[in-house]
Amino acid sequence: MTRLERPHRHGSSELVLRICSALVLAPLAVVTAYYGRWPFAAFWGAAAVGTFIEWASLMANGRSRSVVAAGSAAIALATILIAAGRGAGALPVLVAGAIGVAVVAPAGRRVWIAGGVAYAGAVAAAAVVLRSDPQYGFAAIIFLFAIVWGTDTAAYFGGRLIGGAKLAARLSPHKTWAGALAGLLAATVAGLIVAQLARLPGLAAIAVLAAILSICAQGGDLWESVLKRRFGAKDSGRLIPGHGGLMDRLDGFVAAGVVAMLIGIARGGLEAPGRGLLAW
Repeated sequence: MTRLERPHRHGSSELVLRICSALVLAPLAVVTAYYGRWPFAAFWGAAAVGTFIEWASLMANGRSRSVVAAGSAAIALATILIAAGRGAGALPVLVAGAIGVAVVAPAGRRVWIAGGVAYAGAVAAAAVVLRSDPQYGFAAIIFLFAIVWGTDTAAYFGGRLIGGAKLAARLSPHKTWAGALAGLLAATVAGLIVAQLARLPGLAAIAVLAAILSICAQGGDLWESVLKRRFGAKDSGRLIPGHGGLMDRLDGFVAAGVVAMLIGIARGGLEAPGRGLLAW
C-alpha cells in the first residue's frame, strides 16, 4: 500500500462509519419526535447530559464527579420542567446549576466549565420547547432536523468533491466556501420540502428562515472548532463512530435550534413556539 492509498482508505472508512451512525440515530430522533413529550424529552435530556459530560472532559476536569453530578442534575431537571409545561422554571434551574458547577469545579476553568451547563441545557431546551407545540411541534422539529442534516451532509460532500477556497482556514482548515454554499442550498431546499409536505403558507419566508438557520448551524460548527482548538482536542469524544462525540454531532443543531426556539417564542410564545417558527 502506498502513502497515497492510506488516506483514501481512512477517508472511506470514516464515511462508512458516518453513514452507519446516521442510519441509527436519525430514525431514533424522528421516532421520538413523533411520539413527543416524555420519549422525546428523555432522548434529548440524555443527549444534553452527555454533551455536558463531554464539555467537562474537554475542559480537562471531566473526572470530577461533583462537577458532572451538579451539571447533569440541573440539565435533567430543566428538561423535565420543560416537558411538563413549566418551561419558565427551567432557566433558574440552569443558572443555579451553573453556579453550583462553578463552586465545585477546580480553579482555573470554572467559568468555562459552568458555561457548559448553559450550552448543554440549550441542546435539550431548543428541541423540547419547539416540540411542545401541540399543533406545529412535530413539523417544527422535522423542519429543524431537515435544515441541520441537509446543511451538514451537503457541506461535507460539497467540500470534499469541489474543494476550493477555505471558509475560515485558521478556525477549521477543512471547511470550504463550496461546502458552505452547498450546505446553504441543501438546507433551503430541505426546508421548503418539509414546508410543502406540512402544507405551510409563506414559502418565501420559509426559504429565508431555512437559509438563516443553515448559516447558524455552520456558525455553531465553526465555534466548536474554535473551542476544540482552544483546548487542544481533535474531537469532543468517541461516542458516535465517524462523528466523534455528541458535541461534534450537535454543534450545528444547538446553534440553529436556539435561534429557531427564540424566533418561535418571540412570535408564538411558550404556548405555540412551533407555530411562531413556521406560520408566516
